Amino acid sequence: MIKFVICEDEKVLAAEYKNEIDKFMMKYDYEYKCQLFTGYTKEFEETVKEDQDYKIYLLDIKTNEGSGLDAARMIREQYNDWTSLIIIITSYNEYKYDAFGKRLMLVDFINKLDKCIEHLQKTLEICIKLYDTRLKSLKFVYKNVIHNIDFRHIVRIEKEQDSKRCTIHLVNKEEIPYQGTISSLIKKLDERFVKISRSSIINLDQVERYDLQNNVIEFKNGDVTNEISRDMRKGIIEYVRSLN
Repeated sequence: MIKFVICEDEKVLAAEYKNEIDKFMMKYDYEYKCQLFTGYTKEFEETVKEDQDYKIYLLDIKTNEGSGLDAARMIREQYNDWTSLIIIITSYNEYKYDAFGKRLMLVDFINKLDKCIEHLQKTLEICIKLYDTRLKSLKFVYKNVIHNIDFRHIVRIEKEQDSKRCTIHLVNKEEIPYQGTISSLIKKLDERFVKISRSSIINLDQVERYDLQNNVIEFKNGDVTNEISRDMRKGIIEYVRSLN
């Protein structure tokens, strides 16, 4: 999911940004939501700390509760988030060179007083292109080991019996444990992943064929699974047929 995080203390402008995002996202099939803040509060920081969504920030430089540049620095440096996209929208154009000079990897610096909505639309186009082309990965810590697994390398994920732990099966046949439930894990993945039963997730890009008679999915690396619920069989059949 893409989460647009808007911090703007002028509520009319915040609503206008959200409206433009809603109209823009109608062109795409991506699941998304908008979250609005009027200042850089503890609630804003809690959103920054969450890691289950891909975030695009629209930050006002000056609010009654903090600075957008300080917030951008917090996102990048304090929480080490170099994946989320940051757009600065402000009427203080004199901060432009200072903002880019801080090496915060900003997508754009938009002046509220100079065709703001037109520039926002163009910047959103850039954000979606970046979202489409960036390598997406699953990041987590297990037993003091930091994992950063490229989505392309995940074949399937299965829940361990009588446990809140899952096993991630990779293209190279490696198996990596993950502390958490299937339901929480699917929220961290993108649209190529499908939950095919209560205890199993598959990467559709890795599916080779589906043996309908034996109810077995075969993957490109030779791995197989028969953890397919009855409700999901029709969808799997249609997907595999579309590959031919």
